[in-house]
Amino acid sequence: MPDGAFRAYLFDCDGTIADSMPLHYAAWKEVLAEWNCTFDERLFYAWGGTPTAEIVSLLNQRQGLNMPVEGVIALKEALYCKLLPQLKAVPEVVEHIEAQHGRIPFAVVSGGTRESVTASLGSLKLLDRFETLVCAGDYIKSKPDPEAFLLAAARLTVAPSACLVFEDTDLGIQAATAAGMASVKVPPPWERNGG
Repeated sequence: MPDGAFRAYLFDCDGTIADSMPLHYAAWKEVLAEWNCTFDERLFYAWGGTPTAEIVSLLNQRQGLNMPVEGVIALKEALYCKLLPQLKAVPEVVEHIEAQHGRIPFAVVSGGTRESVTASLGSLKLLDRFETLVCAGDYIKSKPDPEAFLLAAARLTVAPSACLVFEDTDLGIQAATAAGMASVKVPPPWERNGG
């Protein structure tokens, strides 16, 4: 944890609060198979924090496909929701949420849809801990642009320099730094679980 008296915590959701990346990847693979679209797991993690619609567009460009963006998103989200009973929280992050809840305000800043983020946090019984959710559709420029983090700070009426960001992706850490915020990098599942 960086030194400082932080007045707000901003959390990414997938891979940071919710150990949901493996479930999201399973949903992506199943949906994309219908279009013979491949999505390498390393690329999936590298694109962590990228809005869902942007992922479909990038995959279309890279593989010369014409998948319907909204249709793929709807199917992917439905499959993810079916997998939610398997969802677990990242314990080290939840410890920080429990320790500071009620003392400082929290926000979630995610590239995921509001429906997906709400479903994940609801499944983990953590939704009521957050004063605001900043999700895909609430901002124009996605991470590594700082817009989403700056929007969360404004909604909480806390200066960016007084916010601490919890993130699992390089794009998210770059966005936090660009917003003038300190950050904590949450390791990926294979590092947290001892390899």
